[in-house]
Amino acid sequence: MSEPPILLARDARGVAHVTLNRPARGNAYDGAMLEALTEGLEALAGDAALRAVVIRGAGRHFQAGADLDWQFGLTEAPAERALAASLATTRAMQRLNEFPCPTFAVVQGACFGGGVGLVCCVDVALATPQASFGITEVRVGVVPSPISTHLVHALGLRQARRYALTGERFDAAEALRIGLVHEVVAAEALEARLGQILDETLLSAPGATRVAKRSMLEANGLTLDGREMMALAQESWLQRASPEAKEGLAAFREKRRPGWAP
Repeated sequence: MSEPPILLARDARGVAHVTLNRPARGNAYDGAMLEALTEGLEALAGDAALRAVVIRGAGRHFQAGADLDWQFGLTEAPAERALAASLATTRAMQRLNEFPCPTFAVVQGACFGGGVGLVCCVDVALATPQASFGITEVRVGVVPSPISTHLVHALGLRQARRYALTGERFDAAEALRIGLVHEVVAAEALEARLGQILDETLLSAPGATRVAKRSMLEANGLTLDGREMMALAQESWLQRASPEAKEGLAAFREKRRPGWAP
């Protein structure tokens, strides 16, 4: 029996631990992972006793973005299936961004594409000095539309435009400078530091934290409705169905430069 793509655990204090569980693929997401993540978050959101959620990746990496083999298969998929895949990505990010309790990400290793989106959607993000980041979708001819609003919310338009358009990779120090992560902590001290911040969070009234979070999101237009989510998903799948995306994803699989690269 294969391992589930998402592992869920809940401790006695009401802290849920969500582990992205495809370590052999760098925890890259596919349809099964997106479905499991969304269902897990929705179930946790209904737990009135829950106090916080921590997201991490199994193995060496946090999350390497979309599984490009899965993406490549979607380039030839019927429109309904391809759109549903983009909507699943958009919905998973929206569920995390609007999750009622405080959320945390613990980032090690690779954090690319949708992994950066996940970090943008949590309330507190910690990273090791060795973590590596990139909003790399454009390098293979696809677009980060499902995470675009969250990128701008977390990084500001100026930094989001730079990294989403250039596809540059950057290190943990730069992630800290642009506001993607809150702290960079040595790997051996990471769990202790997370524990300290969780201890502080649990001193806060649970009802007040939920209201405060909802207020900050809603009053500043940082939530997504169904129409907005569908628009982002449509933009995503239309670009993925383009000849450019087919060439970019094929080039990645064949370990060559795409035709547009000098």
